[in-house]
Amino acid sequence: MRAGITVDLRAPTPPYEQIRSQISSLIASGTLAPGSRLPTVRSLAADLGIAAGTVARAYKELEAAGLVHSRRRGGTLVTGPATAGDAAARPVPDVVAAAVDRYVEAGRAAHLTDELMLDLLRGRLGKGKA
Repeated sequence: MRAGITVDLRAPTPPYEQIRSQISSLIASGTLAPGSRLPTVRSLAADLGIAAGTVARAYKELEAAGLVHSRRRGGTLVTGPATAGDAAARPVPDVVAAAVDRYVEAGRAAHLTDELMLDLLRGRLGKGKA
């Protein structure tokens, strides 16, 4: 699973939040299905070259959100959204995933930071609220 997770230690976003958001995105997109086992805290920390406490915090945040469940000696498993009726439980349509991929690609081509791209997206999402 390590292949899909990266951490930029120079980014303004804390490493635990980078891990949390990437795993959350993998769950939302269906790449990590319910029942999938996440790497151990120690192994993911070693792969990323960061402290185990950083990964543990990301996993705690994911568990609090109802996306994973950690068991002693049983590892951390993807459980999916907290409730089946939740909008987050629906799979992301391919057209939306493709649009996100195009947005990320355009942002990278323009040399925008991840934080700036997230801020831009949040700003656009906020325009639709009354």
